[in-house]
Formats: sequence, C-alpha cells, structure tokens
Amino acid sequence: MFKIQDFFKNSGDRHIAVVGLGYVGLPLSIALNSKYNVIGFDINEKRISSLKSGYDVTNEISENVLKESTIKFTANSEELRNAEVLIVTVPTPINRENIPDLTPVLSATKLISENLSKGSVVVYESTFYPGLTEEKCVPVIEKGSGFKWKKDFFVGYSPERVNPGDKEHTIEKIVKIVSADTEKTANFLKQLYGEVITAGIHLAPTIKTAEAAKVIENTQRDINIALMNELSVIFHKMGIDTRDVIEAASTKWNFLKFEPGLVGGHCIGVDPYYLTFKAQSIGYHPETILAGRKINDYMGKYVAENCVKNIIKTGKPVKSSKVLILGLTFKENIKDIRNTKVIDIYNELTEYEMDVSLFDPYVDKDEVLREYKISVLDNIEDNAPYNAVILSVKHKFFLDNLNLGKIKSICTENPLLIDVKGVFTEKEAVEKGFSYWRL
Repeated sequence: MFKIQDFFKNSGDRHIAVVGLGYVGLPLSIALNSKYNVIGFDINEKRISSLKSGYDVTNEISENVLKESTIKFTANSEELRNAEVLIVTVPTPINRENIPDLTPVLSATKLISENLSKGSVVVYESTFYPGLTEEKCVPVIEKGSGFKWKKDFFVGYSPERVNPGDKEHTIEKIVKIVSADTEKTANFLKQLYGEVITAGIHLAPTIKTAEAAKVIENTQRDINIALMNELSVIFHKMGIDTRDVIEAASTKWNFLKFEPGLVGGHCIGVDPYYLTFKAQSIGYHPETILAGRKINDYMGKYVAENCVKNIIKTGKPVKSSKVLILGLTFKENIKDIRNTKVIDIYNELTEYEMDVSLFDPYVDKDEVLREYKISVLDNIEDNAPYNAVILSVKHKFFLDNLNLGKIKSICTENPLLIDVKGVFTEKEAVEKGFSYWRL
C-alpha cells in the first residue's frame, strides 16, 4: 500500500496521472512533468495519437515542448494503476436546461475507481458545486474500488484557473488553491503542487470551501459583465455611448472597469449554474446570479435584433440581406467554440431569412460543421458584397489584417458595421462610410 509520506522520498519511482488532456489537463501535465513522472490519460485515442506526434489541437502547448516532455500519453486505463496521485481535469458542462451534466466527471471517477491502487490520492480540478467531491465522487470511488475512504484512498480538490490562449498567466504563475479530506493529505498536495507553482499555494480549510471559491470566481465576473450589458441596453435607449460612459467613470480610482460583451465558453457562462443548482437543491432561489445569467444569455439575440433594426435604417431589405460575422470562438485568439454566444447571433439572423456567412481563421472548420452544421468561409470575400459586417470576436488576426478600408471593400454602399467589442470608434467608421453600432 502506497503511503503519501513516502512519495517525495522515492519521487523518481512515483507517478502522477492526469485524467483528461484538454485546455486544463495538458498544460498541467507539462508543468508537473518538470518535476515528476506523468501519465497523461484521455479516452480520445485520436487526441493521444496527436499528442504523441507533438501536435496539440488546442494550440496551448508547442510541438517542441511536447516532444521534449517525458509524459506517457495513453488511452489505456490500466496505466492508471501505476499512479499514486490521479488528477481529474475533465469538462463539467451544463445541459440544455442549464443543469450540471456530471456525466464526464462521474465516468472518469468510475474509470479511476476500477484502476485505483491502495493508498492513492484522487484530486479533482474540474468546476464543482460545493459538496460534489464528497457527496458524488467519493461514493463512486468506494463502490468501484472496494476501498474505504480516508483509509484506503484519499481525495483532494484544487480548482483549475487556466485562461485559454493566455500566454502570460500560465499555470505556474497563478496562485493554486489546494484542499483535501485530511490535514495530512492537504499538506501533501500543498508540497506536490508547490514544486511547480511558483506563484504560491493557498491552503483552503475544507474541500467545500475550495469548490465554492472556484464557482464564485467566475460568478463574480458574470454578474459584473451582466451589469455592463444591462447598462448598455439602457444607454442605447437614451442615445448614450456605453463605452464613452465607461471611460468617463473609469477616472474614479475605485471604479471596476468591466465591459459589455458576449459571455460564453466553459467557465463564466457555465460555472454560475453549478452554484445556482446547489443553492436551489437546498431550498434557496438565487435572484442576483440567475438575473445576471438571464441578461448575458440574451445578449446574442440583442446584437442580432440591433443588426436587423440598423439594416432597415440603411434602407435595405432585411430578407436575403448578406451579413458577414467575423469570429465564432467564445473569446479571442483561441480555437474553442464551446458554448459560444456568437452562434446566437447567427441563429437569430437566419430566423429573419438573412444570408449569413461566418469567417474565423482560428476554428476547426470540420468541428464547426459537426457542432453547428455551418460551413465557415475560406476567405472573407467568398460571399461578398455584404450589407452588414458583425465584428464579434477581437482576434489578433482581425486587428492585424482588417482595417475599416478592407472591410468596406467587401461591402455594398452604405454598409452597416456592428462592432461588438468596440474595436473602432463611431467617428472613424462613419467617416469611412459605415452605419455603425456597438454594445
């Protein structure tokens, strides 16, 4: 039986398994591999094959770094038996009813339980509502392994804080929250993570505390952005430019400069629902959090509605009008299209029988076709000329290659520019001959 106090005595013979090699798991595996033997496990054999060849489809890790690593990439679950520490980094999405979908994490837990060695530590990094680790995951491990919790195995929770596409705030540079079921396990995980996290370790008193910290980080951002989005709707009705208001208000030292925008992805647009689900299960209806979610989920439709209104103002018919949407990912400079709110703009415009095209040089076109049944353009000129262009994602590619003159060249006379992220000013857009609208 493995004893955690022996891990660092014979670390060269010990192994850490990372279960799930996506935006969180792969960078974590690379970081841990600088100090430890790492088994990188994923059920997607195609993903494993790509990583072995040095290719990361998420573009988070370079080919050189992958090839220089000593990570054992595998889709064989029996390899997990060689690990004394197993870290779960699988997605925790929501379903169509905004209810947490625990299928990935419980499936991964069952797989681990069937290949668990006595004395091992199982750590979760996925987004959980408070109580999920101990109430849902521990029983699955006990049932599948036949082991007893806190005697034959131990659990911890250390929420991921990965920001996809961010090359500055990498895993090592972000303070790591660590928690566990016993004081000994907590101190063990503090030392283990501390070997690779240069920013420091925060030891939370309980697993539930750490789970709660994770969900409120993104819930706070969600509510702040929702406030800006609601203010944007109000200010538009008053004929006031929201971003001008924000710039003015930002001159006060304690003003928090959040901006309106589309809130998608697998964190900010999802995590609040984990907290509201748990709150409702214990008899409390969270008014503020759900109100923020309602506002942010509405913004794609709101942008589309204003596109329609402003096309009418340009004197062009709505039906069959050609619209080009620039950017589909949920945020700039990444390939991830999960839970993107740009698709809400696309779907709403097609409801008006408009001819809508999409261009995004970052996405996997086959993935978009599978997920949304949409063919992404190869070039922005392919369906020109356009009556309207919606700049929905502030990709570096767009900033470097698409000025107002270039956009104007693929448009009809008096085109509409919907500038979701406020890349341009109304003055310069109007001077170039655009009708202009932004959040």
